[in-house]
Amino acid sequence: MPLRSRMVARDLGEPHRVSSPLELLFDLTFVAAVSQAAGRFAHAVESGHVGDSLAPFLMTFFAIWWAWMNFTWFASAYDTDDVPYRLLTFVQMAGVLVLAAGVPDAFDGDFTTVTIGYLVMRVGLVALWLRAAAAHPEGRATALRYAIGLSVVQVFWVARLALPDQGPMWVFFVCAALDLAVPPVAERPGMTTWHPHHIAERYGLFTIILLGESVLASTNAVQDAVKRGVGGELVTIALAGLAILFAIWWIYFSEPAGEGLERRRDRSFLWGYGHYFVFAALAALGAGLETAVASSGHHIEAGARLVAASVAVPVAVVLVMLWALHAPMRRMNTHPGFLIATAVLVLLTIFAAPALGIPGTLLLTAALLALLITATYARPAPKPAPST
Repeated sequence: MPLRSRMVARDLGEPHRVSSPLELLFDLTFVAAVSQAAGRFAHAVESGHVGDSLAPFLMTFFAIWWAWMNFTWFASAYDTDDVPYRLLTFVQMAGVLVLAAGVPDAFDGDFTTVTIGYLVMRVGLVALWLRAAAAHPEGRATALRYAIGLSVVQVFWVARLALPDQGPMWVFFVCAALDLAVPPVAERPGMTTWHPHHIAERYGLFTIILLGESVLASTNAVQDAVKRGVGGELVTIALAGLAILFAIWWIYFSEPAGEGLERRRDRSFLWGYGHYFVFAALAALGAGLETAVASSGHHIEAGARLVAASVAVPVAVVLVMLWALHAPMRRMNTHPGFLIATAVLVLLTIFAAPALGIPGTLLLTAALLALLITATYARPAPKPAPST
């Protein structure tokens, strides 16, 4: 590891570009934030207060996802892995931990701690962009646009805290829209040299983290339920939930994301931004499975249809979004019609929940996903799409 090296853009065609150990450590700092967001949402579903908690969950998860995404794309283009780079990454990791500490308050409408964590992360990221602007003349205009844009929007986030009750909800969405606008505006002079296979791997790793959070949430719920005795209903829900997670993993990684991004770099914003819905749905799925396990162990306020919906809706969102994100890449291993049809059938299981019960509903959902995987392997392999 060099003490200091010139921060220049990574080679776009670099072979075997994989996530660095520092990036993997950076990802782990988000585990606590995701766990708290999913846990609070699960408790809201169990109590039947989904309507009151859905917006705070989506808003809080936006802060988590956007903080992760900003560093991920920067690191794909400018990872020098020297001492200053590592130290500024450490600053961002500290900001993530502050953000995670503020998740419970954010669910109650107080984003003060989350915003402070966000501010700490921005200090580290803006410093990296300024360093890239100073060392890489070819990408200077883009780097400066990023640094200025992120700084200006951060001023709005901090100013929001001064409003009474931090302002109406629409102020949050305006600030979020401004944040989302920074990359498209910044990349107008020239796109950064992010590596398509590296980005695909980074998103895949975050997907695994979210699936792991679902396993952890379900495990905690099972441990709580076991204290009251293990029954066939609990075992069935646990196994069906694991099968659903395994099938989602299988389906997600069946699509050639790296090849698609390499062919269609112009679709990168759609693919990258659209993953918010995939990631949020996976976090919500963990909450849904935790609720399903809890329903077998003790009485909860949520009815059978609401519990079934807490699993079925996230699964359907993931399937529909995989179609929306990969279809523009001109090649999919899973037939789009299969994805949409399965999503519709999964949603219909909500109405069958009172008759089938939660164990039967989850088993049916797992069976539909298994059928989708089987149909994918049974169809002829799609022909490679031409490069553009």
